[in-house]
Amino acid sequence: MSAWQQWLHHPERSNVRKALFQIHLCVGAVAAAYMLLMSVSGSVIVYRNELSKRFHVEGLVKLHSNLLGGSTGRLVNGIGATCLTLLCITGAAIWWPGVKNWRRSLTVSWRSEFARITWDLHSALGFWCFPFILLWGVSGIYFCFPHLFDALFFFDPADHITDRGLFLLSELHFGRFGWFTEALWSLLGLVPGVLAFSGVFICCRRMIYKKPSNPNTQ
Repeated sequence: MSAWQQWLHHPERSNVRKALFQIHLCVGAVAAAYMLLMSVSGSVIVYRNELSKRFHVEGLVKLHSNLLGGSTGRLVNGIGATCLTLLCITGAAIWWPGVKNWRRSLTVSWRSEFARITWDLHSALGFWCFPFILLWGVSGIYFCFPHLFDALFFFDPADHITDRGLFLLSELHFGRFGWFTEALWSLLGLVPGVLAFSGVFICCRRMIYKKPSNPNTQ
């Protein structure tokens, strides 16, 4: 069986998938609290303009943009956005469950036990919300490390396409295009938090129920 056939039919046997899974697991465990904080704060500040009429939300905005830590906080945010992007990419790679099971990974079996529901929810939400999570990760990197995107101007001598593209990327991060996108962004903005919670649960459960290695098989 070729490497491609193995990935197609039995991805759980692939060493590459196993390595990506470990990266996804470790990065997710380390960055879970950060993801939850950014998820909740981001969902709220979508309505920054409306909330500012009644509440002082500047502190929440600063919390989301630089963790109330100025340039140091923005650096941490950039690292966090990089982690989110890495989680998104590795998650997409390890999501594939094989030809026979891929449809099952698109839905949640709500009648199953809690552990199964958590796994299904993590898998299904990760799949359906992949474009949004990747968007927030990449745009977050842009906000914190804008110079990393300077290379794009090399391929656009007039700068028009790149300027418009980066501006659109910034606008898409917040989704302020009307009441519908604001509501959608606010709702979907909670998804990284749900993924963080479910990911930590899966990680802890794996550690608790991990079977000890059999010395006779070493």
